[in-house]
Amino acid sequence: MDKFLGTWRMVDSKNFDEYMKGLGVGFATRQIASVTKPTLIISVDGDFIVVQTQSTFKNTELKFKLNEEFDETTADDRKVKSIVTLEDGKLKHVQKWDGKETTLVREVNDNKLVLTLTLGDIVSTRHYEKA
Repeated sequence: MDKFLGTWRMVDSKNFDEYMKGLGVGFATRQIASVTKPTLIISVDGDFIVVQTQSTFKNTELKFKLNEEFDETTADDRKVKSIVTLEDGKLKHVQKWDGKETTLVREVNDNKLVLTLTLGDIVSTRHYEKA
């Protein structure tokens, strides 16, 4: 888990607009979100992992325990049931709502964090570098 901790700045994003479209995010929000380069801050608070996303558009904070389902309100205001697991050195975050499911996988290699977002056959990748 230690390799995920710290501050990460987004440097590149691919296919994020298509991913947001698949989620049902409106046009105006997608336009703003697609040009925003958020900073990700991952820390530990006791038994909880805290993931803060900060940008000029919106700030969010996610606080959870590994392997325990929790209620999450996403940045685009979806109410989802989420669970985060650590599998093969990757943080796997699964969100379920209204019979749909999306997976967010974070992995770290050489001070670079890759976030892979999957919704059905839509795949988006977002690349971060350690600040």
